[in-house]
Amino acid sequence: MSALARLRPTLISPTYSRLWFGQAVSSVGDAVFSTTLVLWVATVLAEGRSWGPQAVSGVVLATSVAVMFVGPLAGVFVDRWDKRATMLGTEVLRGVLVAGLTAVSFVPVEDLPAGVWLALIYLTVLLLNAAGQFFTPARFSIIAELVTDEADRARAAGLAQATGQTAWIIGPPLAAPLLFAVGLQWALLFNALSYLVSYVAIRGADLTPVAPAAPKPAGTAAKAAERPGLFKDFTAGLRFFGRNRFLVALLLLTVIAQLGTGALSTLNVFFATRNLDVSAELYGYLGMATGIGGIAGALAAGRVVQWIGARRTTWIGLMASGALLVLYSRQTGFPGAVALLFVFIVPITMLNTAMAPLLLAATPQEFRGRVVSVFYPVTRMAAMLTAVLSGWLAGSGLRDFSGSAAGLRFGPIDTVFAVSGLLIVLAGVYARIALPAVTAPAPAPKAADRAEPAEREGPAESAESAEPTLEGRP
Repeated sequence: MSALARLRPTLISPTYSRLWFGQAVSSVGDAVFSTTLVLWVATVLAEGRSWGPQAVSGVVLATSVAVMFVGPLAGVFVDRWDKRATMLGTEVLRGVLVAGLTAVSFVPVEDLPAGVWLALIYLTVLLLNAAGQFFTPARFSIIAELVTDEADRARAAGLAQATGQTAWIIGPPLAAPLLFAVGLQWALLFNALSYLVSYVAIRGADLTPVAPAAPKPAGTAAKAAERPGLFKDFTAGLRFFGRNRFLVALLLLTVIAQLGTGALSTLNVFFATRNLDVSAELYGYLGMATGIGGIAGALAAGRVVQWIGARRTTWIGLMASGALLVLYSRQTGFPGAVALLFVFIVPITMLNTAMAPLLLAATPQEFRGRVVSVFYPVTRMAAMLTAVLSGWLAGSGLRDFSGSAAGLRFGPIDTVFAVSGLLIVLAGVYARIALPAVTAPAPAPKAADRAEPAEREGPAESAESAEPTLEGRP
């Protein structure tokens, strides 16, 4: 068996392989770009300034604004536009934006006021992420129609997650040498070229399964003229999502799962220095365990879904990860904490991957863009709110909390972790009840009903409504 033949089961198909390669290169470019901007603002532009932390937080805020305000509306347009053209257009736009910032970066720092530099950076980040809100649902739809088998969908989602995790292991270490050795300009240029690679990969891929539909019968032009406006399309998408109990259950489960990861991302450094009693320099090993665990879970998810199904993988993953987070909260030794954190991330990533085919199976073709554009912003908001809430609890609400039960002592941080873990376990119980077994295929809403779609009780396994989820570039 040739090497290519051995690779094809992993990379799904030659067309998917092209799209995956474009994603891999561009994800590394994004990781380098984001890290470079944070480092440059913190160590060059705002060096020695009291407003340095606020300036850096503005980069994150610009990203969040794009996701929260552009994301929900982007799906309406993506559902109307040609998906391949949308992906190509956004890659061109993002490449031009980064190339423009690269050109400006050749100007000496002292020649422009700090406020101008920050405005240019924030605007570029905002527009890049706004374009990404169109790219992601378009990619979702394209990959969806290329891959229809449930195990292959989970494998595709797992590869996407593993690629993203790997990018953030490779990208930040590349960013610092590029910035301090060759300068800001070349670090930015690296990302601009990554968009070019992604563009070439998409343009060279055979996307005939998602080519425009065959010519429609006479009278189609008149019907198209009567198509609901953007606002009606947007509200129709919200109604479809809200009336679909299955989609609402998936969204609720994902939001609850953010309790664990959100609390960890905010408080884990304090858990390391206080509960584990190690120096801050060792905190990086916890991050490494998280990254490696994420890769392992993402790569294993496709096979696990094939063995036990996406539904079982979801609720079992929730229960297992919740229990492991409770165990992690009780750790006092660093080696055991590193090992347990690795094990915790594996089922978390697997359940995220398993939710992909479930989400796809419940979404008819004409609502894909709008469903994705609701799902991801809401989960992003949940992660942000969880990070804020957990930080407030540990730093203020539970700052002086101390107690004991069954011979175990509890402090503020481990209590937040333990409660988060218990909530995730309860989410697993809810998933066991709320996620129905796969039902017979349900037809997509009729054309006349698209503005007022009928409620769907569960996923419809059909070639038209079942496809994999693949996150695009951040």
